[in-house]
Amino acid sequence: QAYVQKYIVKNYFYYYLFRFSAALGEEIFYITFLPFIYWNIDHSVSRRMIIIWSIVMYIGQVSKDILKWPRPLSPPVVKLEMRTDAEYGMPSTHAMAATAISFSFLIATMNHYKYPFELGLVAAFVFSTLVCLSRLYTGMHTVLDVIGGALISAVLLVLLYPAWDTIDHLLLTSPFCPLLSIVVPLVLCYNYPKLDYYSPTRGDTTTILGAGAGATVGFWLNNQYAAPVYTSDNFHLGFPLITSKILVVVLARFFVGIVVVLLTRRLMKSVVLGMLGYRYKFPIGDLEARRRLEVEVPYKFVTYSSVGFSATVLVPLLHELLGLM
Repeated sequence: QAYVQKYIVKNYFYYYLFRFSAALGEEIFYITFLPFIYWNIDHSVSRRMIIIWSIVMYIGQVSKDILKWPRPLSPPVVKLEMRTDAEYGMPSTHAMAATAISFSFLIATMNHYKYPFELGLVAAFVFSTLVCLSRLYTGMHTVLDVIGGALISAVLLVLLYPAWDTIDHLLLTSPFCPLLSIVVPLVLCYNYPKLDYYSPTRGDTTTILGAGAGATVGFWLNNQYAAPVYTSDNFHLGFPLITSKILVVVLARFFVGIVVVLLTRRLMKSVVLGMLGYRYKFPIGDLEARRRLEVEVPYKFVTYSSVGFSATVLVPLLHELLGLM
């Protein structure tokens, strides 16, 4: 069992600021922010962000388990998180994700919407910096881990940017997109680097690739069969002058969407775990059994691919049915 250091909080401002900032690099943020962009801002922006996020996070997670650089020792540092303590440290995937998300959003929107570029640049820098500093404050990473993560993410953004439009076009139009979107991530998950002990990195990677796969299939289906809905001026809000009516529509879309996404995750988790438990003869609550490769990968991949598909296909259809388009 991990050693838990006792600590006394002397500055609650920094404590809550960096605990909140750390959450901006976790599932709760991505499962709300990325769908929000898709439902309320711009589909093309959301697609690019999800593609970049999936690639960056996969490379970051694999790099951890190849390099095998340990996290900071505790003591002397005080660790405020325990779930990810079993993972290796270099690079910080929080730093990678925050850099990728904030700057891909800036790059994807700066030529399509009118806003001060300097303001967007500052917002992206502040967002990524807060997440990076939170990893130091919580004792989960060294300065080198964080700098390495941010730099790797920045290099990947530079390398992938010229291919953004090509990748996006292929994902929307290629007849092979649905098959490749499922098969390639599954192959990557089943061939994830093996460790001598259990680490949540493989499960987290499967979650990310599963969500990206489900969303990508949804993008393709929407482009093939629902183009009139997704090009309507009423749906495409962009960055208009916020009015009370628009705000109500945005909040309604978000609330309806999040409820559907969370229900999908809960339902699919129960169904898939139940089926796998029946197949491999283990109770659903058996944590050790759920960590086995033949259970963890299909369980998390199917669950989160269903979440991605639901967010990009089912939720917009429900929005249209409810008159929120």
